[in-house]
Amino acid sequence: MREYWDDAEATPAEKDALSSLLRICSRVHLIARQLRARHAGRPTLEVEDEYDLQDLVHALLMLEFDDVRREEWSPSYAGAGSRLDFLLKDHRAVLEVKKTRKGLDAKQIGEELLIDIQRYRAHPDCKTLVCLVYDSEGRIANPRGLEKDLSGERNDIDVRVIIAPSGT
Repeated sequence: MREYWDDAEATPAEKDALSSLLRICSRVHLIARQLRARHAGRPTLEVEDEYDLQDLVHALLMLEFDDVRREEWSPSYAGAGSRLDFLLKDHRAVLEVKKTRKGLDAKQIGEELLIDIQRYRAHPDCKTLVCLVYDSEGRIANPRGLEKDLSGERNDIDVRVIIAPSGT
């Protein structure tokens, strides 16, 4: 974590917020798996698509943050506007979530995230962008490589890409 984060520039609240975001992202698969283990086969939240993932992540964010803004608009970039999945305005952080599926593999995820990075850098409340890619089916052959390629300081924002689960 320290290789991308300059402690001199971050406030204690921003460092705590980033730590919380990274912890949530790294544990999302464990939580999704635990939710499936219900007593007597009771219904639960199955993370089958990106909307299910957003619902789960939103609930987890509410444990750590008081002001979680879902689907905030970002300024127009290249003629198109988009929505931030989650804005933590008090911490100047954005969380973008993606879920791999047929037709959305490492190449497409990488391309989408590069576009998102360009769009979100124009948002006045985005100093840190955390991108959670949920790859529960193991579609990304080299998850650590993709994380390293896309993480780091990019266009004046700190970008962290987390591909979960980490064991794939």
